[in-house]
Amino acid sequence: QVQLVESGGGLVHVGGSLRLSCAASGKMPEPYSIGWFRQAPGKERERVSCLTLNNNTYYADSAKGRFTISRDTAKNTVYLQLNSLRPEDTAVYYCAADTYQICSEMVSIPRIRYWGQGTQVTVSS
Repeated sequence: QVQLVESGGGLVHVGGSLRLSCAASGKMPEPYSIGWFRQAPGKERERVSCLTLNNNTYYADSAKGRFTISRDTAKNTVYLQLNSLRPEDTAVYYCAADTYQICSEMVSIPRIRYWGQGTQVTVSS
C-alpha cells in the first residue's frame, strides 16, 4: 500500500529554518501530484506548497519567498524548505498526494487520497 512519511519538524525561534521531508513508498499510481498542507489549532487545513502532475510548483501567498518545494526522484522524496519562520507558521504539516491535480484550489482538500501522519512545526517568539 502507499505510504507517506513526513519528518523534519521541530521547535525553532522566529526567523529560523527547517527542512521537512516526505518519503513515499508503496505502489503509488503514476504520475501523481504531491504537496504540503498544514493545519493550525482551530484552523482549516490549507495548501502550503504543491507539485503538479508535470512538476510545476504552487505556493500559497503566505509561503511565497520563504518556502521552497523540491523533490529527489531517485529517493522518492519531496522536501519543503522553511525559511524566515514566523509564529503563525506553527502547525502540523502534512504531505499528501493523488493521481489528479491536487494543487488546484478547485479540489477539496478532504478528497485527496494519500496522506502522511504529519510533522509538528512550532515557531516560538
